[in-house]
Amino acid sequence: MPKQTWRRIWRFTGLLTAASTVLSIVLTNLFMEAFSQGLNTAGVAISLLMPLALGAPMMFYLTLRHEQLRHANRQLELLATIDGLTDCFNRRAFTNLVSRHLERRVAPGTEGGALLIVDADEFKSVNDRFGHLHGDEALRLIANAIRMSVRINDVVGRMGGEEFGIYLVGADLSRADEVAERIRRTVSQLQFAPDATPCPLSVSIGGAAFSRRQGFSELYRLADQRLYEAKNTGRDRVALMQAA
Repeated sequence: MPKQTWRRIWRFTGLLTAASTVLSIVLTNLFMEAFSQGLNTAGVAISLLMPLALGAPMMFYLTLRHEQLRHANRQLELLATIDGLTDCFNRRAFTNLVSRHLERRVAPGTEGGALLIVDADEFKSVNDRFGHLHGDEALRLIANAIRMSVRINDVVGRMGGEEFGIYLVGADLSRADEVAERIRRTVSQLQFAPDATPCPLSVSIGGAAFSRRQGFSELYRLADQRLYEAKNTGRDRVALMQAA
């Protein structure tokens, strides 16, 4: 922390310690004087007042600082995991979340899930024609379209640039294809008109579904292969496969 912050901490701590010491001496003298005449109302009142006067402010201060620290840590955690432009998980957070899920053993007879890779088509031309600010707007629209098309427990991340990753929890190949097509249609129907100039948006989607334990790198490689296929066969389409 900066030196100025440490100076404030030491100054506040010193003042609080001095005030507590003075108050403790005063109340202790009153306490002893009151009880020197035996148990009485004044003595009981002072004995209750001492912990309230000394302990309550200190507990309030410590609790306040603890909550401020928790809030700051939550903000830092969000900054470390959320992509600031699209509010999706960033690449590292997405990879870690999906990897942890993939490390769990898939129960026999159940579908493990599916990984989709979504890439905006010809996105460089959007930035070249309208500038990066409008390009950012297009990315936010695509990200919202993706989130609207998946369930709340599915994981959506921005992998970088105009590429997004989606992990569909417990989805089989049929379900993954249904979701991918929904995303593709939703994006194609977006109204994007920077500077009052209509600019259609589209995405290509590759994906791989699995029913047995898989590593993230292998699953991503398979999904990326299918994305490459979708791009090379005309764009604005879906290409999926079932992982071995």
